[in-house]
Amino acid sequence: MKKYFYVFTIQYLGYRFHGWQKQPNVKTLHLMVDRTLNFILEGKRFKSLSSGRTDAMVSAENAAFELFLFEPIEDENAFLELFNHNLPQDIRATSIQEVDAEFNIIKHSKIKEYLYLFTCGEKCHPFCAPIMTTILDDLDIDIMKQGAKLFEGKHYFKSYCYKPTDNGIYDREILLCELVENTIYTANYFPKKTYLLRVKGKGFMRNQIRLMMGTLIDLGKGKLSIEDIKNSLLPGSNTRMEYIAPASGLILNNIQFE
Repeated sequence: MKKYFYVFTIQYLGYRFHGWQKQPNVKTLHLMVDRTLNFILEGKRFKSLSSGRTDAMVSAENAAFELFLFEPIEDENAFLELFNHNLPQDIRATSIQEVDAEFNIIKHSKIKEYLYLFTCGEKCHPFCAPIMTTILDDLDIDIMKQGAKLFEGKHYFKSYCYKPTDNGIYDREILLCELVENTIYTANYFPKKTYLLRVKGKGFMRNQIRLMMGTLIDLGKGKLSIEDIKNSLLPGSNTRMEYIAPASGLILNNIQFE
């Protein structure tokens, strides 16, 4: 039987979901996507597969999943409109594209860009909570900017993997890592100054970016030094970075298939 393959890009606010992957007795993004697809496909056979998992409370500007069907979609625009009409309001599909059988959304080489949105020094309006982390302490933003650049390039990232094993692959490359003032997200209840950590690379380990962000927060508080970060990235380093930054500040900003 002939199969048909489609790649969807989607956006979602992850705050009320327990991540992407289906799990027993909890609400996940994959569950809601598949439930909606099952409804609009009227019970026809299908399978959906994501390009990667996001953790609980992590959001996305541009995530992707592949849909496998046994009948073609006759009108892609109409299907996209119907899909969005039935998805919950915190999930939106932005595009659909037919691909060939050779395309594998998991194995196909891709570059991911993440943003981490945060502020510091004051208690924020509760409406900030779904996408922004608030650090009540004052932070030295200038030294955090210096620290962020240390992650760029090829390094040994075992210190930035949650529960690493002895046989993991920890030599990895970060194509871009910078901490900048936020000019992307605005709201009248946001504090005057907010910041973004922008990280781009081909593959990330479990909680890697949140551990990197947590390390920069500890750097900004004076709990760690620039030398501590340099040493943590040396080959064979067994330094353990303890602080995993909260998930709700993390946003998958873009996936670029090569």
